[in-house]
Formats: sequence, C-alpha cells, structure tokens
Amino acid sequence: MRPVVAPESQPLPLHDVIDHLQDLVLKTDDVKVMLDELAAFSAATLADPATAFCSITLIQHKKPVTVASSQQGAVRLDQTQYKAGDGPCLTAIRENVIVHVPDVRKDSRWPDYRAAARDENVGSSLSVPLALEGEAEAGLNLYSTRSHGFAGEDIVSVQAYVRHASKALRLAVRIGRLAETKNNLASALESRTVIDLAVGAIMAQNRCDQDAAVKILKLASSTRNMKLRDVAESVVASLSGNRSIYTHFDA
Repeated sequence: MRPVVAPESQPLPLHDVIDHLQDLVLKTDDVKVMLDELAAFSAATLADPATAFCSITLIQHKKPVTVASSQQGAVRLDQTQYKAGDGPCLTAIRENVIVHVPDVRKDSRWPDYRAAARDENVGSSLSVPLALEGEAEAGLNLYSTRSHGFAGEDIVSVQAYVRHASKALRLAVRIGRLAETKNNLASALESRTVIDLAVGAIMAQNRCDQDAAVKILKLASSTRNMKLRDVAESVVASLSGNRSIYTHFDA
C-alpha cells in the first residue's frame, strides 16, 4: 500500500491518520463540523486534493442523505443519485461493495448520474461502503475531475482507510443521536412544565381538582384544534403576560 497523503501533500503514516480521525471525534463539539472535516480529510488523504472531492452518504430509515462533503459539487452528485434511486454510491452501500467508475463518460449504468457528473466536470468516481454495524448504512464517495483518477493502489489505500473512518462515523452517529435524545427530553420536560402550570391555574380559577382541570385543558385543545402544550401556554400567558417558561433543568 502506498503511503497516504496528508492535506499538506506530505506522506502521512497510517497510525497518524488513525490519530487524526480520533481527534476529529474527540475534539470537535459540532457533529456536522466534524463530519465535514472528515470528508475534507478523506479527499485529501486518499487522492490528489487538486482534482478530487468527497462526500459521505448516510441511510437511515431507508432515506439517503449527504451528511458531509468537501465541496458542494459532491452534494449535487449525491442528490442526483437519491432522486433517481440509483447510482454508484447507493449501489456501494446496498450491495456492500466498492464501486469504481474509471471513466464516467463511458459508463452506461446510470444515465442521470453520468449527465450530472458531466455538469460537475467529474471524470471518475470511487464509492466505498462504511460499516456502521446495523446502526445505519453509509458510504464514502470520492469524485475526481480526471478520468481514471483512482488507480489500483488508491483502492487498496481506501480499503485500509475506511475501516478507521467507519469507526469515526459510527461515533459521530451515536453522538448525534444522544444530542437528539437530549433535545427531545428537554422539550418534553418543558411541555410537561407548562401543562402543569396551566392545570394549576385552572384549578385555582375554577376551584376544581386536578383531574377536572386536565379535562378542561384537553377539551379546550380539542375544541380549538390546538396542541395541548399550545393551549397551556395561552393559559399561562393570559395570567403572567409571558410565554417564556423555564424548567428546573434549564442551564
């Protein structure tokens, strides 16, 4: 395997590549920023950065999305494939194989992709599945402005690289899910707080018990065709003049 190349166009040993991938996950707070840096690093490491760019496709719930890219051209090429429902990156992920297109102009398998590649001045591509161990499906997409932009040694390098890139992406997906769970929990706590405040206000105004107050709130929600939280916010705002509600868990 030829030595991989760092973004500074100097040889970078594989163990340094692994260290860099780990640093991306550990030292970057924003998952989106981390993934974009992973895409940029992959393009520079695995091919000539002057002629190649990269994207990362993630499939969750059967829906593909480009979660990172080193250039917008890669995003447009990916989206063309998503719209058509087929293309080299989707084939690589679905069939768990490396898909090499040495000369896009001479490849007749994906007409829509071929036309889009011509518009983006792409002459060749290399798509590689990333192993996420059942959490989702993903692929690394490399595009070159030259035909035959990826030689056999590039493919060998990619095979060694993606094992470590997969781990970085897997961690990023988990971090993203944890952040989403945290946000959903915060939203649920906030909704619970405003509803409890509204129920308390209704109990005080109507001199009723909690069950009766909840029924009144739900009836208003049904009658007005509004979410229960929105009705509760209106009740609280009518008394306090302020819709901003703070939970005990706010920082």
